[in-house]
Amino acid sequence: MKKNTHILLLALAISLSLSSFAQSSSKDDDEEKTSGFKKENLFTGGTANISFFNGATMLGVSPFFGYSINKWLDVAVSGNINYISQRDYQVYGDKARQTTYGPGAFVRIFPVKFIFLQAHYEYNFINFKYLPAANSGYLEQKEKLHASSFLIGGGFSGGRDEYNKSYYYISLLFDVAKDKNSPYVDGLGRVIPLIRAGYNIALFQHRK
Repeated sequence: MKKNTHILLLALAISLSLSSFAQSSSKDDDEEKTSGFKKENLFTGGTANISFFNGATMLGVSPFFGYSINKWLDVAVSGNINYISQRDYQVYGDKARQTTYGPGAFVRIFPVKFIFLQAHYEYNFINFKYLPAANSGYLEQKEKLHASSFLIGGGFSGGRDEYNKSYYYISLLFDVAKDKNSPYVDGLGRVIPLIRAGYNIALFQHRK
């Protein structure tokens, strides 16, 4: 529990620190004539998740809604639903299947317009099902679990610039929290690389 709390606090601290710095920096921007909320900085979009790793298959979607604080920093809230299937090759035929869903939030930093770094916190509710191999002597199991994940990584974006926040992207993320119930960690505690691709849609924005 303490580990999960620390991860959440770290994610919030990163978001708040970067937001404060970005807002201070924006005061020096000649193009910023007014401060405060601007509806043209809002964006939405969605991500398709896919991953294959050591007998694990992961498929899912993750919609989001966010705000561009400035030309190099985006923050957003998100949701996700995933289906994961794992096979344990050390115990022939054993399978684990789970459906996960839950809320999250992320920060994206663009050091250049086509490359970004991302920190993404998720809290997942998990419906887990264990299917033992035939004649193994084990019984089928069902559980309801939960887990916190702190995804770190980066990616490539296409079509994004200072005046256009609609773009496609692909990213590679890793769960550094490694909660034993995380959908992004296999049964042996190994982190499953997570590939996410999607599209970011600018709202109320007029291209200059």
